[in-house]
Amino acid sequence: MPQAAACFHCGLPVADAGRWQSPVLGALRGFCCAGCAAVASAIVAGGFEQYYATRSHDATRPAARPVAAADAAAYDDPLAQAQFAVASAPGERSATLILEGIRCAACLWLNEQALRRLPGVLRASVDYTTRRARVAWDPACIRFSELIGAIRAVGYDACPYDPQRQEHLERAERRKALWRLFVAGLGAMQVMMYAFPAYLDEGGGLSREAETLMRWASLALTTPVMVFACGPFFAGAWRELRRLRPGMDTPIALGVGAGFAASAWATVTGSGAVYFDSIAMLVFLLLGARTLELAARQRAARSLDRLLRWAPSTALLLKDKNFVRVQAHELAAGDRILVPAGDRLPADGVVEEGRSSVDESLLTGEPLPLAKAPGSAVAAGTLNLEQPLQVRVERAGARTRAAAIARLVEHAAAARPRLVAAADRIAHALTWVVLAVALLAGLHSGDGWVAVAVLVATCPCALALAAPVALTQAAGNLLARGVALARSQGLETLAGATDMVLDKTGTLTEGRFRVVRVALTGSANEDWCRALACGLESASRHPLARAFDGEALPVRDIRNHPGLGLEGTLDGRRVRIGSADFCRELAGAAARIDEPAEAMTRVFLADERGWLAVFDLEDQPREGAREAMAALRAAGLHLHLLSGDRPGAVEALASRLGIASARGGALPEDKLAAIERLQGEGRVVAMVGDGLNDAPVLAGADVSFAMGSGADAAQCRADFVLLGNSLEELPRTVAQARRAMRIVRQNFAWALAYNALALPLAAAGWIGPWEAAVGMAASSFIVVLNALRVARGAAGTHAWKASPSSSPSPSPSYS
Repeated sequence: MPQAAACFHCGLPVADAGRWQSPVLGALRGFCCAGCAAVASAIVAGGFEQYYATRSHDATRPAARPVAAADAAAYDDPLAQAQFAVASAPGERSATLILEGIRCAACLWLNEQALRRLPGVLRASVDYTTRRARVAWDPACIRFSELIGAIRAVGYDACPYDPQRQEHLERAERRKALWRLFVAGLGAMQVMMYAFPAYLDEGGGLSREAETLMRWASLALTTPVMVFACGPFFAGAWRELRRLRPGMDTPIALGVGAGFAASAWATVTGSGAVYFDSIAMLVFLLLGARTLELAARQRAARSLDRLLRWAPSTALLLKDKNFVRVQAHELAAGDRILVPAGDRLPADGVVEEGRSSVDESLLTGEPLPLAKAPGSAVAAGTLNLEQPLQVRVERAGARTRAAAIARLVEHAAAARPRLVAAADRIAHALTWVVLAVALLAGLHSGDGWVAVAVLVATCPCALALAAPVALTQAAGNLLARGVALARSQGLETLAGATDMVLDKTGTLTEGRFRVVRVALTGSANEDWCRALACGLESASRHPLARAFDGEALPVRDIRNHPGLGLEGTLDGRRVRIGSADFCRELAGAAARIDEPAEAMTRVFLADERGWLAVFDLEDQPREGAREAMAALRAAGLHLHLLSGDRPGAVEALASRLGIASARGGALPEDKLAAIERLQGEGRVVAMVGDGLNDAPVLAGADVSFAMGSGADAAQCRADFVLLGNSLEELPRTVAQARRAMRIVRQNFAWALAYNALALPLAAAGWIGPWEAAVGMAASSFIVVLNALRVARGAAGTHAWKASPSSSPSPSPSYS
């Protein structure tokens, strides 16, 4: 019995041959059902017919039957999703996908559209540098396997991000690029040998038969270069032209294709000049530039993956009094694991047995190891140095701190900064200009090689590369020093910042308060007041709340009043802890209380019957805070200290750190108004804060920093997160941002200047195709090498320690 025909779209057998048919790639194709026929028609109508040409080596054959059940459906298992997906919001899950088969910007657009049009997909974006998609979906409306299926339906493949698989794909991509470069280089050298005698033959000594033989030999050697080495150029150009949106591949494909066609015609007819040597060398130079771009892009992407690449994939789990090796993603909260000396921790947890030192530089950028003992918190990805540790797991898989930071950085990388979007718009416009000038120059000169030179010389590759590689490299460099870039616009805005506003508690100070004095103002004793304070503060994550740790009274209905304090009920009456004004609203006027020392922070306790106690708290400035402030002033930034703390304590700290402009007793709305006032004066304001009270202020600033120990809400609204809580990284980050933007501007200037010079020279016929290829490749080469300079010890990395402490000019005050 003859074998049934296969569906051209999905590869399943066609039971009723001839019933469902549709034209694809110039021929009538058979399908197994009306659904496949409709999908194929939609792909063709949408201009994506090239999908069928690129999914396999033989585009005329039906698709291979997809493997659906084993791999895609397995990702719907909650235990499997715990390894790569996270609940980013109520009713929302998010994950990062590796995309396979991406070749150009058209591929990115197609994958984004395929995901965004699915019901239940909330957000989807694809990063050009990393070739990864960031997707958020509603699990009640769509399964994860359906996301994979949608990507496969348009001719690509996807899987959850895994560092090992990403590395395997990168190696395969590099191998293909090097093979294409090798074929082009070998072909160019061989063709050059056949062309050399013709160049030296000035007296007509070369016979007609020998010349014809060399032409045919050159054609035979150049054909593999065109078919194999130039494949990405032609595939990309075909996609671009089908959508009437020419990009970087279109000018190259037109120039190389036209040159090869003209030379082949001259060989067949035996008349006219041939330029096979120039074409092969042109392709070799272009592929050399592309290979360099690939290496730079992968290097930049790897700098963002350092957190997950170092996370171990297995763990030693305690089962039945024995430790057995299991997959790290199988760990659950409450499990007990053994971490031998020299191994990295597979999960976040708390040490239960053992003492050792742990290297946390992967997360914080701090080089010195930290001592760990029973009760100490440890994080996934950090390195146990000395002795075995037994750890109780608290978070594993996608819920670890390292995974959360990686998602933060991945989200920033997937967004498109203004500079990248502007470069794409300019490159798109330049492509149309290049095509028009090439056509006019070719018609005016009557020489097709002039048009080829224009198409190649002014390719906008360098312009498109000017920003993405440098910005991605800068983000990776910051992450290596313990600073996570959470928003893509952060570097660009920080480079132009003129003022920096800093919070006091938990930002400039350690945020580790201790009660140094208790003044009783009512009839209750000190122990009862402390227990009441502990009961109220138990619902707060503010640094002040950490000072009240002990036996707590059962306070109910606790509510937070940002910038003021907390209120609850005890035995049916309202109680408050916080600022004097906040407590006065409940307890009425208070008796005179002695003023504390300048550096003290004061917290009041009251109920409906009157005032109960006053707590004087002490905190210390962070290590290196004074030197960091001096370096920021030396960088030209005006510094401002805004805090809700007592004015005397704020002014004392400002004087100690050399900050000229300071204001205490500021509510969140006062801080926001102060920032808006500075912005109204035309200043670009950076805000550094910690805690829930700073969240709206961080969102209102032009660019913002959150301390790594701060509240999650603050970090979500910040452009940068200081993972190691080190103020020393502030001036270094400013220096890195300015360096990155300086390099981006240099790249833009070079790319625009080169194109402005190369376009008229090529149109006038003063440079030929070979020289044009050299110029274009050199332009891309210079831009990429300059972008990689961002990674070299950024200016300011250590220079802040020697910075002077004087301010360049007075800062405006708030009084």
